Amino acid sequence: MIKEFRKKRDWDKYDIPISMAKSIVIEANELLENYQWSDQASDMENVKEELADILIYTITLCEIYGFDIEKIIQDKLLKNSVKYPEINKNEGEA
Repeated sequence: MIKEFRKKRDWDKYDIPISMAKSIVIEANELLENYQWSDQASDMENVKEELADILIYTITLCEIYGFDIEKIIQDKLLKNSVKYPEINKNEGEA
């Protein structure tokens, strides 16, 4: 759906890694604006829209590189589980 949407608007000509990476950062900054003056966002609709933009660019970048989204997430979680082991909250309790 994303690919078709972009193609129909001739945006797919911009589907290169550097453009997608820049767009992810730009949209992440727009998401962050929702929290500029408060710890809570007041416009949840805008939060959803900015998250969608980030995901669209991220999915597009994954497609450009031929990455399997589920696999790269699983691989990263596995790597993080080694780097950041689980905390046993019961340790030290009598």
